[in-house]
Amino acid sequence: MKALPLILTSLALPLLLGGCDQLSNKLGLEDPAKKEARLDAEGKAVGGGCRHSGRAIEDCYAIYTWLPKESVFTGWREMDEYMRSNNLETVAPQLPPPPPPDTGKKKKKAPAPLPEEAAGADKAEEAAPPAAPQPTDKH
Repeated sequence: MKALPLILTSLALPLLLGGCDQLSNKLGLEDPAKKEARLDAEGKAVGGGCRHSGRAIEDCYAIYTWLPKESVFTGWREMDEYMRSNNLETVAPQLPPPPPPDTGKKKKKAPAPLPEEAAGADKAEEAAPPAAPQPTDKH
């Protein structure tokens, strides 16, 4: 009878430990080595994309601040070599760059004006006469 809890525990232990990866992913915990490898691959892809779209490497650094500069430059340089060797032209970007990922800090947004207030502000601007130029004192 005393062996029953030991048997149940030994059978349940692999099931419980097998869910550790899933649990850590749900909680947002990531292995530092896996995170570094993922960011390195993303940086190379972004750097290559920046070069292909004709962006300067400095602009790419400024837009994608959360990616390691070394991997962004590596991807940019590899794409540059590839484009030069195959006589490829740059492709103009069609979309603006994506916003940076959330850092966890929430910013307060200013409340949007009510439709009546917005219409009233426009009318007030239209009704106001233009300001007279200020005389300058040049002696």
